[in-house]
Amino acid sequence: MQKARKPIEIKISTVVAISAILHETDPAALEKALKDMTGGVSDFFEDEFAVLDIGALEGATAADIDWQALVGLFKAFRLNTVAVRNAPEDLHAGIVAHGLAIDSSAVAGAGAANVRAQETAVQKAAPPAKPAPQPEPPAAPAPAAAPAARTMIVDTPVRAGQRIYARGADLVVMAAVNNGAEIIADGSIHVYAPLRGRALAGASGNTEARIFAASLEAELVSIAGVYRTFENGPPAEIAGKQVQVRLNGERIDVLAMQAA
Repeated sequence: MQKARKPIEIKISTVVAISAILHETDPAALEKALKDMTGGVSDFFEDEFAVLDIGALEGATAADIDWQALVGLFKAFRLNTVAVRNAPEDLHAGIVAHGLAIDSSAVAGAGAANVRAQETAVQKAAPPAKPAPQPEPPAAPAPAAAPAARTMIVDTPVRAGQRIYARGADLVVMAAVNNGAEIIADGSIHVYAPLRGRALAGASGNTEARIFAASLEAELVSIAGVYRTFENGPPAEIAGKQVQVRLNGERIDVLAMQAA
């Protein structure tokens, strides 16, 4: 007897989204900024998910933000808006009414920080206690061994349309990353073959992450959300060479690695 197929299966999946940090809400101004950013390239964004971060909008009210216009604007640039981050409580109803989720991770972190601040304030306000007699200091314990760094290793080529995410780890790819593929790591990325497609290191905000490639032919590289594109291929001085990509302030540097 053939086993009945389940109508639905639920599995854990990692979703990577672009964070769009808004400094104003005027759709016309945002449209111009997106046009300048993409340079008129229609597939600069390839239907990625987007989270709107409105934490930089001071004193924004429900009347200030046209969610339908914003969602439509980002959709026109092939960005699918799915959630809003750092939204005050009084905006939640309007956000949800437009089919968007509330990303509460940043709010939860702020709440924890407020609790720690309150605890610190209580400790500072408490009257000083009388010093107790100091016991003899115990012998220093042996230093604990540092935990091994996590690494994901991929031995096969990364095909077009394939996305690999090394969550909380470095990513090592031993074969080519093809056009249309996307590799992502919370740590650094090492590719011992031609790197095409897109490579995003430091995806969780690690500004010290780097990308290393035997040959850089990528269309986009990113460190901690700061990105650089190569619509016309990599610069001549690094073409066909082993390179490293690193973050320098708000600029992406691509440097040829010199042979020993």
